[in-house]
Amino acid sequence: MKKTLLFIGLFLAFTLGSFAQKYALVDMEYILKHIPSYEIANQELEKTAEQWQEEVEKMQQEVQNMYKSFQTDVSSLSANQKTTRENAIVAKEKELQQLRNKYFGQEGEMFKRRQTLIDPIQDAIYNAIKEIALSDGYQAIIDRASATSMIFASPDIDISNQVLAKLGYSK
Repeated sequence: MKKTLLFIGLFLAFTLGSFAQKYALVDMEYILKHIPSYEIANQELEKTAEQWQEEVEKMQQEVQNMYKSFQTDVSSLSANQKTTRENAIVAKEKELQQLRNKYFGQEGEMFKRRQTLIDPIQDAIYNAIKEIALSDGYQAIIDRASATSMIFASPDIDISNQVLAKLGYSK
């Protein structure tokens, strides 16, 4: 009997304790949309990516032209000339791959630029959210933009505008 009462008491204590937790939502897309420096950084990244993509496409066209020329001339080339042209095509393809990796690879220029331009903004947002969570006693803050299984959430628990105000972008 005592064990049953103890079990029921513990169950009630844990249940009531879980209701006291505070949760909040943020909408990262909304926050980022209202930070001008993020928009400027994004535009700069897009412009740079377009320039680099044009350069990659130009080299890719050169490789294709070399291959088409080789296909056209293959019957009139000696074995030595075929080998030389094939090697030139392979070397150009390798150069193309190196250029792609240089700009768009995992440790490429685009990755590095994104880190220098966007990461400080995201870090500032994270720190503002963390400060709000600690000062207001939130147990968890969920990003509404990335929570794909969230069907509905009360606007009362959305602290996105509070985060923008903390960052100096009053809304």
